[in-house]
Amino acid sequence: MSDRYELILTCPKSLESLLAEEAAGLGLEEVREQTAAIRGFAGLETAYRLCLWSRLANRVLLVLRRFPVVDAESLYQGVLEVDWAEHMEPSGTLAVEFSGNGSGIDNTHFGALKVKDAMVDKLRTADGTRPSIDKIDPDLRVHLRLDRGEAVLSLDLAGHSLHQRGYRLQQGAAPLKENLAAAILIRAGWPRIAAEGGALADPMCGVGTFLVEAAMIAADLAPNLKRERWGFSNWLGHIPALWKKLHEEAEQRAAAGLAKPPLWIRGYEADPRLIQPARNNIDRAGLGEWVKLYQGELATFEPRPDKNQTGLIVSNPPYGERLGDEASLLYLYQNLGERLRQSCLNWEAAVFTGAPELGKRMGLRSHKQYAFWNGALPCKLLLFKVLPEQFVTGERRSSQASEESTDEPAVAPAYQAARLSEGGQMFANRLQKNLKTLGKWAKKADIECYRLYDADMPEYALAIDLYRDWVHVQEYAPPRSIDPEKAQTRLLDALAAIPVALGITPDKVVIKRRERQAGTKQYERQSTQGQFMEVTEGGVKLLVNLTDYLDTGLFLDHRPLRLRIQKEAAGKRFLNLYCYTATATVHAAKGGARSTTSVDLSKTYLDWARRNLSLNGFSDKNKLEQGDVMTWLEADRGEYELIFIDPPTFSNSKRMEGVFDVQRDHVRLLDLAMSRLAPGGVLYFSNNFRKFQLDESLAARYAVEELSATTIDQDFARNPKIHRAWRLTAKG
Repeated sequence: MSDRYELILTCPKSLESLLAEEAAGLGLEEVREQTAAIRGFAGLETAYRLCLWSRLANRVLLVLRRFPVVDAESLYQGVLEVDWAEHMEPSGTLAVEFSGNGSGIDNTHFGALKVKDAMVDKLRTADGTRPSIDKIDPDLRVHLRLDRGEAVLSLDLAGHSLHQRGYRLQQGAAPLKENLAAAILIRAGWPRIAAEGGALADPMCGVGTFLVEAAMIAADLAPNLKRERWGFSNWLGHIPALWKKLHEEAEQRAAAGLAKPPLWIRGYEADPRLIQPARNNIDRAGLGEWVKLYQGELATFEPRPDKNQTGLIVSNPPYGERLGDEASLLYLYQNLGERLRQSCLNWEAAVFTGAPELGKRMGLRSHKQYAFWNGALPCKLLLFKVLPEQFVTGERRSSQASEESTDEPAVAPAYQAARLSEGGQMFANRLQKNLKTLGKWAKKADIECYRLYDADMPEYALAIDLYRDWVHVQEYAPPRSIDPEKAQTRLLDALAAIPVALGITPDKVVIKRRERQAGTKQYERQSTQGQFMEVTEGGVKLLVNLTDYLDTGLFLDHRPLRLRIQKEAAGKRFLNLYCYTATATVHAAKGGARSTTSVDLSKTYLDWARRNLSLNGFSDKNKLEQGDVMTWLEADRGEYELIFIDPPTFSNSKRMEGVFDVQRDHVRLLDLAMSRLAPGGVLYFSNNFRKFQLDESLAARYAVEELSATTIDQDFARNPKIHRAWRLTAKG
């Protein structure tokens, strides 16, 4: 065997230059960078040292041979030429990892099979002894990379990825890999700060990966000191005495490092479920004396190191993977920036994010930015010096009308955040203008839930509803013709403006994305917070849920129809089809209906309906029926003097036969319902399908009057196509 080997160290994409610098410091020579890897030359001692000390590498591969490959047979022959008896026993176990393609080998499983066959054939003894496959814990793990006709055949000295340090057995929802966390800390200057005795805090620490990696750097702990099983452990070329010497040196350095006074390293986490897993990780790493953990919300984060030390704030705030998540996190990033400005003056800060546009909303100028990849997700590391000259802030108070008026809606003290952009200020002005007009109308009409804004400015495609002191924001998905980056910038501008314009805190804003809904998507659960709020309308109390579903349980545009039903319900039997949360039923009961029957397919919404009725003291004579409306109508034999139907545009629940299409099926639906209408009764029919056309044949059988214009309140006057409504009665 050679005394000097070619080594390849793999790493996450974007860490190549950092790894090259680290590896050169550990003794690797002639270092060259490749995509997601570096290569160089060194003896076995350096190879061992790289395994033990590299904080950034995934694998340390010792190259056995490079050879050309033109087809599967030349691949087999090239592997066969290696004297495998120098590397493993014939009775040993092996695993083969194959990557790349070409030369007629386009299937990695086939490529791995050819490598395995060559090794087995080379090692098979006369009595038939041959290596077996063990993919989990083999004696030898072999890697072959095929690229543009060249095979690079290597031994994996690590065995399994070096980012798996062994301390993190419990993980959060989206943990950073340990070597990526270490790279972020190195880029952020933590080795320098630690050497100067500085402090470190992570305000959203999750399961503590940044904290442990930072403490290991500060205490001079080899990241893989505690690993017991290595890829070279059963390799015949392994020199145990050399490894023992290096391992003992690392243990001595660790003991000396841990004997030093610990640096001030603290983590804070709002989710109580992550506290114990994080503490377990810290204890497994042997760093319980160095790292302390506390439960706390970001809003209360305030590092308090001893002797007024400064240091590094490091954070990997969530940045969302689903549509709409980024928008809902705007206020988190603003809050993080606010905490840095208010409580971390003269510190350095590092924010790692997959949503750099959100990072720009923190009210701080970053002096450096680095591109990283977190798996397949492009990310950025934003570095800040928390100094007043780097602040991008200003107070923008909600400017109500200059003259005082008792008709003005009451608002909370204005939210102070980063200075609004020109677009954001323009949007804030529009909201304040709408609030001035609609606030007076709502107060006079005793309405506490109404639509404030509905894509009034086409470039800001939002619907904004007020529910008392809460704001419910729905983002309409932008058309494909709009540049996604511009659409996101406008969205964030608008969201930044909402608390400022309305004088509320960001925790009172709920954000969702509304796209074209098919079937039952509009009813699917989006969250599981289960927080209900009681609101009033026309003398009744109703429960709304702003977080868990796309809709809140109260269709604001139907307010006039509900109030009409309340006025007309006295002494009548009322039928509510597709009743949803039965808000119209509550109004009918309030108006003195003799009885009510409400039908819906969803048990969830019928339970909600039951709570709405109970909240108002209505339980007797109010039936709730679960079932497909069409099927239910065909079987029902009751008579009703007042019927309300507001069907979905489409419905394809598993509990119903076929698919309901309001345009196709409304004639049959109305005929079935009209057959249940008592003499002299009234049926109200509405829907929100923009292209809906009422079938002309209905006018031949019934007296039909369109009421759409009279069922649109002032808050929906800008969007009169929000729904259409008709009044149907028997002819003659």
